This record gives sequence, C-alpha cells and structure tokens, in this order.
Amino acid sequence: MEGSGSRDRISVRGMLFLARHGVTLEERLEPQPFEVDVDLHKDLRGASVSDELADTIDYSALFSMVGTIVEGQSFRLIESLAGTIADAVLAGTEATAVEVRVRKPRAPLPGPFETVEVAIYRERT
Repeated sequence: MEGSGSRDRISVRGMLFLARHGVTLEERLEPQPFEVDVDLHKDLRGASVSDELADTIDYSALFSMVGTIVEGQSFRLIESLAGTIADAVLAGTEATAVEVRVRKPRAPLPGPFETVEVAIYRERT
C-alpha cells in the first residue's frame, strides 16, 4: 500500500439485508437476514484536506452496491457472496484493499449459536 495513508480505512458495519442464500432449497425459499460489514482501505489524505465527497468513497453508493448483490443474486455459500462483494467493491471504487464480512444468523445448525461469519480480504493487484 502506498505512503503514510496506507492504514486509512472506511468501515460500513452492520448492513442488514433480507435475501435467499443457502445450500438447501429450504434456506432459499424464504428471505432471511444477512449482515454485511465492509472495510475499505484507501489513502484518505486528499479527502481529509479537501472535505469533498469526490476525494473519498461514497458510503451511500457502497451500501447500494452491496445491497444489489446481496438481494439481487442467490448464492449457495456465504463465501461466494462475500467474494463477489469484495470483487465488486474493488472494481467499483478506488479502494486499494477490502475486507468483507458476511454473517448468517439463521444458518441451519443443530444447536444454539449467535451467528456464522465469513471474512474475505482482497487487495488490488
């Protein structure tokens, strides 16, 4: 990563969407909640000086991009969902790296649990 801004990060956490993802047909019949966190790495020195949206990443556009993927497609695995989000964020923003976490609190497990989470990290090549 470049320069002293290489540790700069924008995080959008706890985005909540209703969608149909899962290995079994039963999981895909009715929409269920999915939570998504996205951490973007980008040198933010320009934005911190200019105070202009054009010099950063638009959080609203990011939310819409993630929502379109989560709600508009169907994946068997949340690993595939997270990877698709990560690839789209890198392609659609000036982020130098991205970490995407997808949580599925209603995963079909045989006992009590809080959530299942997958984290994917990708860097621009």
